[in-house]
Amino acid sequence: MGNSESTAGGETEILAQETYVWYRTFMTEYPSGLQTLHEFKTLLGLQGLNQKANQHVDQVYNTFDMNKDGFIDFIEFIAAVNLVVRGKMEQKLKWYFKLYDTDGNGSIDKKELLNIFMSVQALNGQQTLSPEEFVNVVLHKIDINNDGELTLEEFINGIKNDQDLLEIVSKSFDFSNMLKVICNGKQPDSADRLLQAPDQAGLGKVKMK
Repeated sequence: MGNSESTAGGETEILAQETYVWYRTFMTEYPSGLQTLHEFKTLLGLQGLNQKANQHVDQVYNTFDMNKDGFIDFIEFIAAVNLVVRGKMEQKLKWYFKLYDTDGNGSIDKKELLNIFMSVQALNGQQTLSPEEFVNVVLHKIDINNDGELTLEEFINGIKNDQDLLEIVSKSFDFSNMLKVICNGKQPDSADRLLQAPDQAGLGKVKMK
């Protein structure tokens, strides 16, 4: 991270001065320098979730916990912010693929797609498509070799070229609530400038093409 903005790929890296403000706020909230899973859910207002929604949030937390010590430190937090909010599309899609590939075998199967949709549905409310309909649409659209699984290449290429699916993937975890809390000590216009979160699109927009 530098002291000037980078516009490569149409994205902007977080400025060093912004990182400093976030660091002060983070350390005020978590003097130990570590955020627990419970604190992560509390910060995002995600208490009292059902099992499916909880599993999804746990998986998000685990992907942010890069050293797998059970906590998110500030370096991991700012890396997550840079990736999810400021990263280039392909970087974000690689992270989403890792999030969806719950068994870590390098592909997303029908069961994993079904689980992720049910989890997002549990977080965001009832949607037009049923989980089974969603999975069938996704596989129909981007499973090029028709083997019932999505490789990283199929996932990235398919999602990038389909705006409806891109909106669903972007909505699978909305990071803006955490940013609003962390940005609370900043000027509102400055915080708003940082919060270029994915569009709040519904999950029922996908159509069979």
